[in-house]
Amino acid sequence: MQTSVTKRGQTVIPAAIRKKYHIDAGVHLVWLDDGDTIRVVPVPNDPLLSLRGSGRGKNYTKKLLEERNIDRNRENSINEH
Repeated sequence: MQTSVTKRGQTVIPAAIRKKYHIDAGVHLVWLDDGDTIRVVPVPNDPLLSLRGSGRGKNYTKKLLEERNIDRNRENSINEH
């Protein structure tokens, strides 16, 4: 899809993209420039709520506890010397 930019720097988001990503009036967009490309990312009204459930099945609690044990063991070995 292609759009043009007006003299005022405005452009139109194609309807198919607006519908797919739920970009309605009032939604904020973040422009990310990595030096080679530009990405436009919609910011949800409630970013924390939008993340709810995204970590399901990833065993983050187990990984966190394993990392804590590694840190604890490392601290104990430092304190012993």
